[in-house]
Amino acid sequence: MLNVSHITIKFEEDTVVDDLSFRLEKGEIVGVVGESGSGKTLTALSIAGLLPREARIIGKIELDGVDLNDLSERERRMYKGKEIGMVFQEPMTSLNPVYRIEKQLDEMLRLHTDLSRDERKDRILKALEEVELPDPEAVCDKYPHQLSGGMQQRVMIAMALIVRPKLIIADEPTTALDAQVQSQILKLLQKINRETHTGILLISHDLNVVKEICSRVIVMRDGICVETGEIEDVFTHPQHEYTKKLISSIIKGKKEVKANDSSSILELKNLTIYYKEKTNSLFRKNVRYEIFKDFNLRIQKGEILGIVGKSGSGKTTLSNTIMGFHKDFRGEIVHYSSMPQMVFQDVYSSLNPAKKIGWILEEPLRIGGRASSAERKTRVSEMMQKVGLDEEYADRYPHELSGGQRQRASIALALMLKPAFIIADEPVSALDVTMQAQILELLMDLQKEFNLSILFISHDKNVVDKVCDRIISI
Repeated sequence: MLNVSHITIKFEEDTVVDDLSFRLEKGEIVGVVGESGSGKTLTALSIAGLLPREARIIGKIELDGVDLNDLSERERRMYKGKEIGMVFQEPMTSLNPVYRIEKQLDEMLRLHTDLSRDERKDRILKALEEVELPDPEAVCDKYPHQLSGGMQQRVMIAMALIVRPKLIIADEPTTALDAQVQSQILKLLQKINRETHTGILLISHDLNVVKEICSRVIVMRDGICVETGEIEDVFTHPQHEYTKKLISSIIKGKKEVKANDSSSILELKNLTIYYKEKTNSLFRKNVRYEIFKDFNLRIQKGEILGIVGKSGSGKTTLSNTIMGFHKDFRGEIVHYSSMPQMVFQDVYSSLNPAKKIGWILEEPLRIGGRASSAERKTRVSEMMQKVGLDEEYADRYPHELSGGQRQRASIALALMLKPAFIIADEPVSALDVTMQAQILELLMDLQKEFNLSILFISHDKNVVDKVCDRIISI
């Protein structure tokens, strides 16, 4: 069905994908894995016709015998919309925030079918039922932000399926989802594949995801396919050293629990957190929910405490309340040290894109005149060394760093004021498997060196087991 033959992708003189070939047959699920920057997403975008104009593609991409590179831009856009469905990593950036779900699905049908208005509505409801969304009529009337992450991803899958394409490209479709929702989305993709015989190209950095639903896998590194084969063969008997490294980096095992200092760094006493959900009606008041009720928590000095739970369980709201960002609560929050510092999940949006890394790291010391210019630069150099960043990165902007490098910079930023306590909110969820392992090792090394207390928030039980002394499920 899909035949990718000797494709090379270039940006000016830089080759980002080099002489890649593979086939995907009807009804097959093929996985593409590799670290950040391996070229897997660029490969997907080249098939879907979504590469930027400055990209140059050499080679053939054929779908049922049609060479997509021979189509005009308009023909390709129409063909891609009907025959190739895309499911992106972050649905909130793919769904239009100002349109209701029904309108967005209806637009796909108006562009690519001749169905009447009533027929389109029936198809929309059927598509939402197929992706197992409860109460499709109610979902149609909602805006994207009113849906959970898992529901948004189901809407994206419905949008990809609604015109009955031959191929679905799913680019990191479960990365930001908790384990339970991730499993549901993977089972849904398998069900769709089984019932409609739609071919699926699954792009992922998570080898466990690929192993669960794919029949074959393509391993990419630096734009080159280093290994390909049946899923069991590649996982059981990997041939290439890079594949062996990827498989060995899969997070498993539990941390050996040590005895901690009995003194506290933070206590939550009878904490009840409230959350307001806005309504769309002028005549209905906003709804106020209790996320936690009479919640008690004690974190010891030098302890890594894990908070694990599914999407929507209140993990991030809890951390925002402790930090003082969320103020609608009752009960006591007692800090026995200075205010904690934060390592955010979305590192890119937490680092000022207009400033260089060195300036960003200096900012906490600059506020309030805590140090001279020379002292600030010395501290920046020291912390960059601690987190494994070369000093040359101080003169770069956040977008010039890889995901792992940005996360290291974010950890350095959290440590600039020498805190006794930090909160790490999903610090590795967006990173590939080898980078995850490196960042977790870094956090554990820093915790030992500085005797830090860490509140570690994650939806991934394997990650929490690896790094935490105690775990609380919510």
